Amino acid sequence: MRYLLPATAAAAVLSIAVVIPATAKQHQHHQPKRADGHISLHLSGHAVVSGGKLVVHGRVLPGGRHRVKLVFRGPDGGVVTAATKASGAFSLRWGTGLAGNYRVRAYGVHDRRTTGSTSPARRLTAFRPAGASYYGPGLYGNGVACGGTLMPDTLGVAHKTLPCGTKVKLRYHRRSITVPVIDRGPYVAGRDYDLTEATRDRLGFPGVGLVLANR
Repeated sequence: MRYLLPATAAAAVLSIAVVIPATAKQHQHHQPKRADGHISLHLSGHAVVSGGKLVVHGRVLPGGRHRVKLVFRGPDGGVVTAATKASGAFSLRWGTGLAGNYRVRAYGVHDRRTTGSTSPARRLTAFRPAGASYYGPGLYGNGVACGGTLMPDTLGVAHKTLPCGTKVKLRYHRRSITVPVIDRGPYVAGRDYDLTEATRDRLGFPGVGLVLANR
């Protein structure tokens, strides 16, 4: 009888050793694997007049309801958050009060089902109306304030305060051009820019009136 008890105890220990892992395995929880996220971004246009709005839209894949962060970098930039529909699509209207060049990027927020993702950057220009005139005839061969000589084929604008060499994007109807600040002026009330004759011709600008400018 004295050998029976140790054998019984050993059998009990073995049965416990087998049962414990099986019981623990039954209660183990498996975390679902996150799917690789992908986010697209599109703009309804690449130019807007200050005070106007354009549509920013895109989609997060795989679909479902996600949080999206949109980052606008520029003179009047900021961060906007949005929630997607069940399809993963999102859309919002965005506008700016300041003219300038902007870059927009969308970020899909990391969640339990999807990894974070980043869209390609999209560029847009916000314009403001600006009074303009042109100059050149009778002045060719003269020097300009920023250095160089004014000639019939010189592209550029005169502005009273923008630093020399600053790139200014101008738009008139469907034409646009980017030119540097090369001179000082105009000194007529209500006018922001003096266009060289070559710049005026490229834009199809009549000579005096309003253009759209990004500065």
